[in-house]
Amino acid sequence: MKFVEKIGKTVEEAVVQALKELDATRDEVDVEVLEEPSKGILGLIKVKPARVKVILKDNPLKRASGLLKGIFQTMDLDVKINITENDKTMFINLEGPDLGILIGRRGETLDALQYLVNLSVNKNQEVRKKIIIDIEGYRNRREKTLQRLALKLADKARQRGRNVVLEPMSSQERRIIHTALQGRDDIYTFSEGEEPYRKIIISPKK
Repeated sequence: MKFVEKIGKTVEEAVVQALKELDATRDEVDVEVLEEPSKGILGLIKVKPARVKVILKDNPLKRASGLLKGIFQTMDLDVKINITENDKTMFINLEGPDLGILIGRRGETLDALQYLVNLSVNKNQEVRKKIIIDIEGYRNRREKTLQRLALKLADKARQRGRNVVLEPMSSQERRIIHTALQGRDDIYTFSEGEEPYRKIIISPKK
């Protein structure tokens, strides 16, 4: 929990100073007044300033954005970060030139980045928020590619009458394959092996 303590002639003046240091708006913080200001009596008693403690509220969106900006700055990448969210999920879409390095082979780098942000943002949180990171529609394109692949290999397994073994995939991509084929009555699918080498088997029904 990030917070600062500030003093000022008035409570409001102390709060404004704290907001500047935290780079936050008034609705992003909680304010605790530690000491009210006093004017003294006839100048015989020293004037006492206001002292406040300003606490930055938990903001998953700002933490996710800050983490990504730090990573991209280190990698010297010019990336535009677009974030939308609902109560349960945060969607982050990245745009910019030459972002293939962030996707990696079959999306492995993108999945690792998504895992890192989920881990960081949800650390020590009572209510976890699912974070999905995409790059200019890559995940949708990849899903359609996997669906076409699933149908093609299912036909191959049925025609040849033997199992077809796919390359190791992430759990998310395996789910796409299973879902694409779950309505078929001529084949069935199952997974075997240990992560990260777990793979799908497409098997014809006898």
